[in-house]
Amino acid sequence: MEISRPDGASNIADLGLTLSEAKQLLASVQQTIVAAQAGDLAARRPKCSSCSGRCHVNGRRCHLLAAPFGKVTVQLPRFRCVSCGHLARCVTWPSHCRSTPELDRLRAHLSALMPFRVAADVLTHLLPADVGMSPETLRAHTLKIGEQLDDIPTAKPIAAAMSITVTTDSTFIRSCEEGYRHLEVRVGNVETSDGGRQVFGAVTRSDTDIAIQIHRSLEAVGRTAATKVTAFTDGCPGLRSILADAGVTTRPIADWFHIAMRLQHAKLAASGLLADEPARKKAKVTIVAEVERLHWRIWNGKAKNAQKTFDRIRKVMHLYKGERGHRTRGVTSRKLWHALHEIDKYLRSQSARLVNYAARHRAGMRVGTAVTEGTANFLVNRRMNKSQQMRWSRRGADLVLQVRCAVYNGTLGSGFGQRFEPIGRQGAPVAIAA
Repeated sequence: MEISRPDGASNIADLGLTLSEAKQLLASVQQTIVAAQAGDLAARRPKCSSCSGRCHVNGRRCHLLAAPFGKVTVQLPRFRCVSCGHLARCVTWPSHCRSTPELDRLRAHLSALMPFRVAADVLTHLLPADVGMSPETLRAHTLKIGEQLDDIPTAKPIAAAMSITVTTDSTFIRSCEEGYRHLEVRVGNVETSDGGRQVFGAVTRSDTDIAIQIHRSLEAVGRTAATKVTAFTDGCPGLRSILADAGVTTRPIADWFHIAMRLQHAKLAASGLLADEPARKKAKVTIVAEVERLHWRIWNGKAKNAQKTFDRIRKVMHLYKGERGHRTRGVTSRKLWHALHEIDKYLRSQSARLVNYAARHRAGMRVGTAVTEGTANFLVNRRMNKSQQMRWSRRGADLVLQVRCAVYNGTLGSGFGQRFEPIGRQGAPVAIAA
């Protein structure tokens, strides 16, 4: 290949190689390397597996393969034993293979991070590969990679973890299956005290067992019998049973994030109460103060005294009887009472899992699943919800989610798009020869 560029760099557009020239150069280099490898393969003379005799070339077979830097044709020799006539293979990869593992991983990487059609356009624009670039092909390759992830053994970390925090939560995506408007997706994090982190997720009632995913994540970050494991969940009893199935025997702590959201609703409703009369003005001051006191009590592990706040607010709520609400905003006092009722209901159901959140916060310990809310955002919502106006099948959503988890955990391949460093794994040096 001959590349001709204008002398000098007076025009920045003429500086260096163009994208099309680079793609052609890479494709040419790829063909040369493959031809040299095929020639070396033909020069070998394997021993017969039946009689240990010498095999000779008995023809050649063309094999078409897709690689990241273009489509290549490999001349694979066929060997036959001169003594017994037994046929011998010269390669270990299956005959039905049509693409290299690196290209398969790259397809899965991009398809997990962006819509299939966009991923196909990116691959076509940047790489000289010219096969398998339709959205449906990328989707099929991504789902295939997702199915293979269960067979990958969990990498053991170098050192055991002293303490691990597990946080779980649920989110929803739109469904294309008949009878289901939405699909529930359960996601979570496994974090160590020294900064290690793994994410996991699965669609409910799919082939992926979320308890097994949690167990594998715990093993990946170095859980041992001496490791202290702390778990956080919201009020869903299903998540608590999943943690128990995954081997987390300690009682999960009630998540502060969900408590704070309920308290925020009550604060907003209290601040919006009418103060058009002296009695109502005084009652509003009392209610706002009591809601703040309720926040302080729960935060400092005194949730058992929350009933005092509810009783004091109940004594002055009669002043708002007969209040007329705005046609769009509704009745503020009714919103406040509904918010307080939800807080009371939540505290009663989660009383055994409430702790002194202030003490944990001062000690630098986690108090909730706020990090998991962010995990649900980048792991599920950015790809499957929000501006991505699409609907998912249960199997397709679950397998794409498994690939996304592998990408972010650094267990899929090259590390492209990886968010977290692999736990206890050192990067292998790459030999470069000029």
